Amino acid sequence: MSQTPNRRPLFWLLGLAAFLVALSVASVALLAVRIDRVGEPAFVFLTWNLFLAWIPFVLALCVAAVHRSGGPRPLLWLLGAGWLLFLPNAPYILTDFIHLGRIGGAPLWFDAALIGSFAATGLALGLTSLLVVHRVVEARSGRLVGWLVAVGSLLLCAIGIYLGRYPRFNSWDVLTDPHSLLAVVLQRLADPLGNPFLLRFGVLMSALLLCSYLIAWVLGRGLAGPVAALSGKQDVPGRSR
Repeated sequence: MSQTPNRRPLFWLLGLAAFLVALSVASVALLAVRIDRVGEPAFVFLTWNLFLAWIPFVLALCVAAVHRSGGPRPLLWLLGAGWLLFLPNAPYILTDFIHLGRIGGAPLWFDAALIGSFAATGLALGLTSLLVVHRVVEARSGRLVGWLVAVGSLLLCAIGIYLGRYPRFNSWDVLTDPHSLLAVVLQRLADPLGNPFLLRFGVLMSALLLCSYLIAWVLGRGLAGPVAALSGKQDVPGRSR
């Protein structure tokens, strides 16, 4: 009987993954309907963006699994860096609303629902991955560091979204084109107030991500046991210490 509570995190994760898969399938199904009715492969790029949104979720689970099994710290850092690098791809789909109304062939409300389904799925993947990483960091370094990492990741995520949408960099450009990426970053840092649009975008996107994460965190309090178990905590509701 003592092993039963330990299985709950696995069941919860399987259920969560199934839910996110269902959202992804529903989004792709909407896209398939549009392509079938219109006869043109418009908005196919959303499937690639959704695939990229899954990467931080999978990496977050890897971080939790390595931590849970007592794996080497360098591997944790490597997985954590990969997770942070790909994290902006998840909420990035929110910016795909700029394509709304630019591609004809379907009612505007349908395209809004289509993009919204992909954007919601991507945001859910990103926030869920951050919840897992947050708990792992908190378990290792304390609550304050956990929140600093969570908030800092969201702020960097907002910058990453800007770099992806406007200068058109990708996550892998950190390895394949670091000089161009660094040049743009240094140019912005040299005159931080010289681009009012960047400032507005960064503030608004950061606020949106922070508010979304706070809501997800509050809702996730009810799932604190399963998620905490990923980070090595074994508290079970109703069990005396």
